[in-house]
Amino acid sequence: MNAPLPLTEVPTATSIDHVLDLHLRLAQGAVQRRFSDIFSDLGITQTQLTTMILIQENAGTSQSDIGRTLQMDRATVMGIINRLEGRGLIQRGQSPTDKRRQTLAITEAGTAMLSIARERSTELGNWLKERFSDAEFHMLAALLKRIHEVDIKAF
Repeated sequence: MNAPLPLTEVPTATSIDHVLDLHLRLAQGAVQRRFSDIFSDLGITQTQLTTMILIQENAGTSQSDIGRTLQMDRATVMGIINRLEGRGLIQRGQSPTDKRRQTLAITEAGTAMLSIARERSTELGNWLKERFSDAEFHMLAALLKRIHEVDIKAF
């Protein structure tokens, strides 16, 4: 990892250097490619993995809860849930307190997959972290959260 240059030594920027949406898209593409390399044999996407983690960590959660947290429309979330359920990784259930609400739970197969996926997530996290100092990494996470304005922990 290279130390940041003092502001007095930063090279003159080209016009494209400040097209932030371009850099966000390129960074996301790099992360997606790395994710695919690490997780390809599990046949799971980033969104499916995140959904499974949210379900596992939030007993009795629903499709609506997932949609709000991930800022996704109902149809998209339903497709994700259907695919995960079709693979036997999650199951739908009935809320004991609200008959209109379906709950989601991780199956044994889903728990086994998440165990493997969490180990591999460490590899992906390390790949990201090696590009930054600890302070830069935490700052980047905070700045990205500010853009999307979602408090995942408030789920």
